[in-house]
Amino acid sequence: MATLKSKITAIKAGKSLRVKRSNIFMDGHFAFSLDNVIILKNHLQVGQTLSEKEVELLSGADRYEGCLNAALLFLGYRPRSEAETRTRLHKHGYIGGEIDRVIERLKSLGLIDDMAFAEYWQTNRTSFKPRGERLLKLELRRKGVDPDIIIEAIEGIDEIANAQRAGAARARTLPVTDYQIFRQKLGGYLHRRGFDYGVISKIVKQLWEERTGQSGSDVEEMLP
Repeated sequence: MATLKSKITAIKAGKSLRVKRSNIFMDGHFAFSLDNVIILKNHLQVGQTLSEKEVELLSGADRYEGCLNAALLFLGYRPRSEAETRTRLHKHGYIGGEIDRVIERLKSLGLIDDMAFAEYWQTNRTSFKPRGERLLKLELRRKGVDPDIIIEAIEGIDEIANAQRAGAARARTLPVTDYQIFRQKLGGYLHRRGFDYGVISKIVKQLWEERTGQSGSDVEEMLP
């Protein structure tokens, strides 16, 4: 049995200037739209005939191109984890097979790399919003990064230096008339940023001494 084919009778540019797509008319009626990249790659032109299978392949290629473009746009703002990218593409309506192909393509190009992402996240936080190891681990887990990658990415971070930088600005806003209040407020602030008790205790005493000239250890000894 001969394969049923339809003829392309018109290719008309879409109305959106931002989205570069064209409408394909078959046998005088609108049939579907395609990304202009797909049209050029497949040398589509008026008068050409297409089978149902060929139309299906073109639609699949169009979906892949759309999925890839959505991923590239998402990655354009900052590095992303693989899990973040998958979630984003699912929200845009793409399905598993399409997403898998796009993710593999982006990995091969070095545009998705969870180790590089985790290192970026750790460096960015250290530079602009210092975090303790505990909170850094939690943030990266929420981004879907593998635990082994997280451990390697944050290995060797300087908790004391990060806590000092995180607490210094906050300490300048606190009154220094009462050590207990200073310790409570600054300690709570650092705890919420993922630092452990030992680091917090050391930094609170250090910043109290910088603000007042009094030893935090001596003040603690006088507390009831």
